[in-house]
Amino acid sequence: MQIPIKATVERVPGGMMIVPLLLGAVVYTLFPGAGEYFGSFTGALFSGSLTILAVFYVCMGASIDIRSTPYILKKGGALFGAKVVASIVVGLVLGRLLGEAPVGSGFFAGLSTLAVVAAMNDTNGGLYMALMGQFGKPKDVAAYSILTIESGPFLTMVTLGIAGLSAFPWQTLVGALLPLLVGAILGNLDHDLRRWLGGATPVLIPFFAFALGCSIDLKSVWTAGLLGLGLGLAVVAFSGTLLFTADRLTGGTGVAGLAAASTAGNAAAVPAIVAGANPAYKEAAAHATVLVAASVVVTAIVVPIITAWWADRVKRREEARGEPAEAAS
Repeated sequence: MQIPIKATVERVPGGMMIVPLLLGAVVYTLFPGAGEYFGSFTGALFSGSLTILAVFYVCMGASIDIRSTPYILKKGGALFGAKVVASIVVGLVLGRLLGEAPVGSGFFAGLSTLAVVAAMNDTNGGLYMALMGQFGKPKDVAAYSILTIESGPFLTMVTLGIAGLSAFPWQTLVGALLPLLVGAILGNLDHDLRRWLGGATPVLIPFFAFALGCSIDLKSVWTAGLLGLGLGLAVVAFSGTLLFTADRLTGGTGVAGLAAASTAGNAAAVPAIVAGANPAYKEAAAHATVLVAASVVVTAIVVPIITAWWADRVKRREEARGEPAEAAS
C-alpha cells in the first residue's frame, strides 16, 4: 500500500511550487525559529533558497538548445518579445505611480511594481508545453526553448531599471544570468549533460519553494486573496493581449500566444532574489512573493480555459473553410 502524495500535489495548479511554499509559510508562521533551533542541514533547508535556485537555473539553462530551427526562433522570439514589452510597459507605468515600495493600505495593500513585473515576466513552461502538445504542433512546443530565457531574476531587474526605479550594478545583472548561461553552454556541448541536468529541474522546485515559504509570515499576508486573484487575471488579460497579437502578426492563430499568458511557479522566487540584490525592494518582497504565487495558481486555471476555447473556435473556423484543422502554429 502506498499514499499518492505526488499525484495529489500535482492536482493543484502549480502544485509542486505552491504546496511546498505554503507548507514552509505555515511552518514559519507557527514556529518562526525552527530553522535556527535545529540548525545544520535542517536550518540550511529553511534558509537556502538562493543556493538551491542557483543550481535550478544551471539545470534549466541546460535545456536550452541554441540550434533551434528558424520557426522556433520566430515563434519563441515573438512570444518572448511580447512578454518583455508587456513587463516594461507595466514597469514604466507602475514605477511612476508606486516607486519601489508597496501600497501601504486599502484593498491594494502589498501590491508593488516588483510583484506585477515578476508575475508577468516568466511563463509557466509546463503549462505552455502541455497546451501546445494538445492544441499545437511539436515545433510549437519547442518554441518554449526561447522562452526559457525569461527564467530567473535577470529580466525583472532589467525591467525595473528601465522603469527608472532603483538600478542594479552590472555585476549583479551578470550574476543573475550566469547560472543560466553556464547551464546552456554545458547542455549544448554535451547532450548527455543536457538530459542529466534537465532531469534534475523538477526535483529542485519543491525544495526552493519550501525555503521561500519559510520567509513568509501568513499573518501579514492574509489580504492577498482577492488581490492575488486580480493580479492573475490582469496578467492573463494584459500580457495575453500582447502575446496573442504577436502570435497573429508572425503567422500564428493566437493559440500559442494565449497559452503563454501565464506566470511560472519559479517566478515566486524572483522577489526575494531581487530584494537580496537591492535592499530598496526588501519591503515589497514578502508581499510580492505571495501575490506572485497567487498569480501562478490563477493563471494556471484561467489560461487553459481560454486557450482551449480559442483553439476550438479556430478549429471550427478552419473546418468551415474546408481546411485541415491545426489549431496552433
